Amino acid sequence: MNPWMIGGPALLTTAVAGLAAYGAVNSRSQLFGSAICRTNSARKLALTFDDGPNPAITPKLLDLLDRHKARATFFVIGKFARECPELLKETAARGHVIGNHTDAHPNLFWLKPDQITVELRCCNYSIAAATGEKPRWFRPPFGYRNPWVIPAARELSQRAVMWTLLPGDWRATSSEWLIPRMKSVAENAQRNLAGDARAQNSANGAGDIVALHDGGHRQLNADRLPTLAALEYWMPRWRDLGLEFVTIEEAVNAPAG
Repeated sequence: MNPWMIGGPALLTTAVAGLAAYGAVNSRSQLFGSAICRTNSARKLALTFDDGPNPAITPKLLDLLDRHKARATFFVIGKFARECPELLKETAARGHVIGNHTDAHPNLFWLKPDQITVELRCCNYSIAAATGEKPRWFRPPFGYRNPWVIPAARELSQRAVMWTLLPGDWRATSSEWLIPRMKSVAENAQRNLAGDARAQNSANGAGDIVALHDGGHRQLNADRLPTLAALEYWMPRWRDLGLEFVTIEEAVNAPAG
């Protein structure tokens, strides 16, 4: 008997499962729909923050960004937006972009289309109630997608935003742990801005989107002080390299000259 008749179906099933896992988890995958994974210029660095608003940290983060004349993008959870509408309003008033991070931060991979839509709509309403505007940008919790996630966002006139760098700051117990894990931002910038051929070819001359956290999805007032300290260390160094801190909107507009 042809061994492919025995092993073929199993191999095909394994291959399909592997492809689905790649599409669901890999931040740069476009398998389940178009997602923004980079800025359009090596000089543009997009700092993004998930899981807020967080009364314990977000105000300190806003002050830090102000000190460095930096604008960022905040992907907020709807249930927290309803608890902290004034903080969300202030974030937008300071020139930052507010994005949708669902209403309750579920793993969307396991949800049906109508459940995904409810998560997005509820978060949209909460953001609009606080800021007066519905968000144009969306990031799936944990970065997990299935074939219905990005189409659901698109139906609501939202673009999906992923990342190039994920330092893991939600696990950080100290800035000493986190600071080395953010070194790749500077390393990438040095390669790209110097015109390194390999870096330019692999990244198409684009810059990084860094995914950090100003909150915690389980409850308000998560401790993100290591994130603040690491940013205090790195932001002036990134600026000295010639990087420009941009929102996601600025990241996809015409490249910096």
